[in-house]
Amino acid sequence: MTRFLRPLCAILLALCAGGCGVIYKVDIQQGNLLSKDTVDQLKPGMSKRQVSLLLGTPSITSPFERDRWDYVSSIQRRGRTIETKSLTLTFEGDALARIEGDYFPEDSPQLIKDAKKYRLEFPDEKRPDEKKKRGGA
Repeated sequence: MTRFLRPLCAILLALCAGGCGVIYKVDIQQGNLLSKDTVDQLKPGMSKRQVSLLLGTPSITSPFERDRWDYVSSIQRRGRTIETKSLTLTFEGDALARIEGDYFPEDSPQLIKDAKKYRLEFPDEKRPDEKKKRGGA
């Protein structure tokens, strides 16, 4: 009887702990993480190559719509609902024509802050050792 009682108690305890939210859930960030300063550098008329060098590869490119690039980011904080942000760039030929999306209206500094705790770097940031080599601070 006691042989079955210990595993049963362990299972019951695990179920109770899981239901109370005691179990830690990791923040999950996926997609393109763009800084507002970088996106502000976009200007109509820029070539696809210039945009690609500035923002990186888009998350979504369609073979049917080659003049539209989508940069998408999603984050799920501690098991809550997923927040999704998108930035859509439309080109006419090789020139940037329109910038649309909801990437920055709310909480992009929080996304960048969260990414920095995982030590991700962004193209517009310099490492402290690089600044010293170039004569910076």
